[in-house]
Amino acid sequence: MTRSEVTGKLLEIFSRQFEIDNPELDVDLREAYEFDSIDAIELLREIEILLGDPLTREEKKKAMDIRTLSQIVDYVMDLAATRPPAEA
Repeated sequence: MTRSEVTGKLLEIFSRQFEIDNPELDVDLREAYEFDSIDAIELLREIEILLGDPLTREEKKKAMDIRTLSQIVDYVMDLAATRPPAEA
């Protein structure tokens, strides 16, 4: 997946799951949209679906300090680089 594809898929997830349309890439999601720990858990599940593979405990821990959409895109890109491509 390209960075653009990942960003597009994440924007779809934010719109569908969290009713957040077009969040800015570098805005703190917690402050701007009241994105909380429950939302973060749901997002990790959506990322697992996107990647077609469950996340390890260690991979989930790495997500704990993520605050912006840009950081989420980086996180997914890093995860995708360590996995075979998800089947469509």
